[in-house]
Amino acid sequence: MSKAQTATSAPPGAKASTYSFQQPPKPVGNDGKYRDPFAAQKSDANGKQQGNLMSDRRVVRGNTYAAQVLPLSAQAELQRAEQQAASERKRQLQASKKPSSADAGALTQKRSATPEPVDGRKHMDMQTEQFLEELKDKADEVTQETQTDPMLDRPPTPKYVPFKTGRDQETQIQEGELFIFDAEVDPILDVLVGKTLEQAMLEVMQEEEVEAMRRQQVDFEQRRKEEVLEMQRLEAAEKRKFEEKERRKKQEVARIRRERETREKLCARMFAKSYLSNLENRVFARLEDEGWFFDAVEREVELDFLPWVLDQMDKELDKHRRARRVTDELIRAAIEQA
Repeated sequence: MSKAQTATSAPPGAKASTYSFQQPPKPVGNDGKYRDPFAAQKSDANGKQQGNLMSDRRVVRGNTYAAQVLPLSAQAELQRAEQQAASERKRQLQASKKPSSADAGALTQKRSATPEPVDGRKHMDMQTEQFLEELKDKADEVTQETQTDPMLDRPPTPKYVPFKTGRDQETQIQEGELFIFDAEVDPILDVLVGKTLEQAMLEVMQEEEVEAMRRQQVDFEQRRKEEVLEMQRLEAAEKRKFEEKERRKKQEVARIRRERETREKLCARMFAKSYLSNLENRVFARLEDEGWFFDAVEREVELDFLPWVLDQMDKELDKHRRARRVTDELIRAAIEQA
């Protein structure tokens, strides 16, 4: 039984191409629990060494910043190629430097001599070839490997015994020459008790000093709080005084503005009163002079009586005309009948 995988891919309008891959099944090997440290030295069934970077000749060892060292055969070939290239360039240069006899004179005439260098400078020969030769001061190095003996265990370090100096001496001590406890303990005890009492007194004095410092700190904090409250009270009083002063200034400005407006109104009223005091008489006099005022009886006669009289006269004249017309018709009829 085999496993097959097929993939088909073709652009629109082209023939479909098929790719097939078949791999026969094989059993999976049993991997060990731990890695074999000598696996790099083992080979597979075909006799090839298994992949290991430590045994691969293509891996560069040593300092990677230094120049790569080529084998002797590669170095010899590189030197021969460089010598051939140098000889070819030299031959081409000599061939290009040999002008014809006809052009020699013209070239000599055209070529100008190199001017003399200025003060502080001088002429120097420079390499103008296309390929430059690198000069290295460091000699070529070759890395070699060697097999050393396996590491041996270090022997145990001997115990350090200091070197003995001086000479041994002996002293004979008679009975009664050593320390007498009953005679010598009193001054030592006095010193211990005195030191203990002194230390206790120092500790008590230190505690009292700390307590006094604490009370002084509390008093200082209390005075500081009182000063802060007093400062806030003074700032509040000063703020109230400033606000009162600003309010009084605004009131004074408003009072002055009202007085000015009142004074202006009073002046305007007095001027208007003085101007309008005799205005009515002057206006009526001027209107009367211009003919805007008339007699009431005369106006009534003109507007009421005269139109009524004219209407009555028209009515009477109409009556006379009708009577006269009737009379003329009667006369005309009588004449016709006669």
